[in-house]
Amino acid sequence: MIKLNQNGTIPGIVQDHKTGDILMMGWMTRESLERTLDSSEVWFYSRSRNELWKKGQTSGNSLKVISIVTDCDSDALLIKAEATGPVCHTGEQSCFHSEPINNISEIKRENVGPGILQELYSVIQDRKDSKDPNSYTVDLFEQGVERIGQKVVEEAGETAIAAAVGKSDQLPEEVADLWYHTLVLIAASGINLNVVWQILASRRG
Repeated sequence: MIKLNQNGTIPGIVQDHKTGDILMMGWMTRESLERTLDSSEVWFYSRSRNELWKKGQTSGNSLKVISIVTDCDSDALLIKAEATGPVCHTGEQSCFHSEPINNISEIKRENVGPGILQELYSVIQDRKDSKDPNSYTVDLFEQGVERIGQKVVEEAGETAIAAAVGKSDQLPEEVADLWYHTLVLIAASGINLNVVWQILASRRG
């Protein structure tokens, strides 16, 4: 069984079926994988444009699928393919042609996306076992579920008011506060966040 991440995507690593060279990595969804299997040409999902795209649709340098396998955890795909031309948009045969990374200062975080919720929840979970007197999250846990629930109600009210009176500049911050306190409430209640994701997924459409 193929396991998609919390964003409904899975990394697809493309390998030259003859040389074994790694050519590129792209994100795939259920829909892009279905198109890949149906057409025998690699389709990916663009997170920035929120749309499917076929490799080579513009350049003509497509990727013909030879085989697709999952890794041992079923959360990554290895696509062995035949490239009809240079794979990288720079004209290089492989997207992995840069100089080796030598220090951590070369790491740059891309624009924050929906995955920040899972990351924030992990931090909140860590705070449950922390005794840091300067942590607001620790203070909330010490006050208990009832108080955290009250904070969620307060933040929900402030969010609704900001929307109702047209304060669009304040609404994103109010929503962020509401989501944060809701995540704290979920953690304090001992609920697995994946259960929430599964329920949300079932409500699509």
